[in-house]
Amino acid sequence: MNAPQTDGLRVGLVGYGLAGSVFHAPLIAATDGLVLDTVVTSNPERQAQARAEHGDSLRVADSPEELYDAGLDLVVIASPNKTHVPIATAALKAGLPVVVDKPLAGTAAEARDLAALAEERGLLLSVFQNRRWDNDFLTLQALLADGELGEVQRFESRFERWRPQPKGGWRESGDPSEIGGLLYDLGSHVVDQALVLFGPALRVYAEADVRRPGAEADDDTFIAITHAGGVRSHLYVSATTAQLGPRFRVLGSSAGFVKYGLDPQEAALREGKRPSADEPWGVEPESMWGRVGSGESPQTGGGRPLETVPGDYPAYYAAIAKALREGGEPPVTAHEAAAALDVLEAARRSAREGVTVELAL
Repeated sequence: MNAPQTDGLRVGLVGYGLAGSVFHAPLIAATDGLVLDTVVTSNPERQAQARAEHGDSLRVADSPEELYDAGLDLVVIASPNKTHVPIATAALKAGLPVVVDKPLAGTAAEARDLAALAEERGLLLSVFQNRRWDNDFLTLQALLADGELGEVQRFESRFERWRPQPKGGWRESGDPSEIGGLLYDLGSHVVDQALVLFGPALRVYAEADVRRPGAEADDDTFIAITHAGGVRSHLYVSATTAQLGPRFRVLGSSAGFVKYGLDPQEAALREGKRPSADEPWGVEPESMWGRVGSGESPQTGGGRPLETVPGDYPAYYAAIAKALREGGEPPVTAHEAAAALDVLEAARRSAREGVTVELAL
């Protein structure tokens, strides 16, 4: 492919399914200093969709190999999980910086091998953990920094859905090579958030079940982490939850914080809305704010409402653009992704064998 002249860093996006079309492409296109140059998909309908959504100047390619000598500045990998490692390896060997959608790999060892390759080549390698920029997570980070909760003792995080009928596809496949199931899908988010908030994991216990008729991969999973600092994280990911629990419930020695509902950014992106300096982004109504207090349930009016910090997915790619231009660490590193994969691997073993798994620090 011949490289057109542009004023920004040119990005090639591999994959135009849910992750590519809903998250990566719109956020890349909305980021100052980045240009969505090429989308890789062999599906004619998705090729047409990409052009319709991003203009006829967008180039499409049938395979990632077409990107490696196209003069790009960044390759973003949003293809199925099992392709992450081989495509990232090829792109790094071709001298290209890489962003990979979560999970970076199927194992922590593979993630660390990719990190070593990127470091050897002096290239950026980052993982798209967009839930670090959810509105509720940003709010909780600020609350913890203020110290109002005292010493945190337990962190409960739920990413629950009610989807009684399996959708099929690789995400719900029982084939281990697909790296499907909720443990590696939504579990990648909740584990990453817990490690960012409360530090390294010492012990992991998990329960993983296949609840729905016809389902092949885990669809109802619980992970318990004991952090080195003493906090216990209880993490739930499920597609079988008929009554959804709070997104966060954080219990400290002085007070607790409870927050219901999901960050609105994914829904906005699915509806075709785009981040803009002219319109509020990631903002939710006061009725959805969490509550801080002690001694009474928030459902009966306990505690005080805490204004939710606006969500900010655009911050991820803004930080990527800055790291590419100025150097320095990306917003999420491959080593952080490997640490989360240590926990996910331990959780998979725990659920399979019915044991608590100790992790080395």
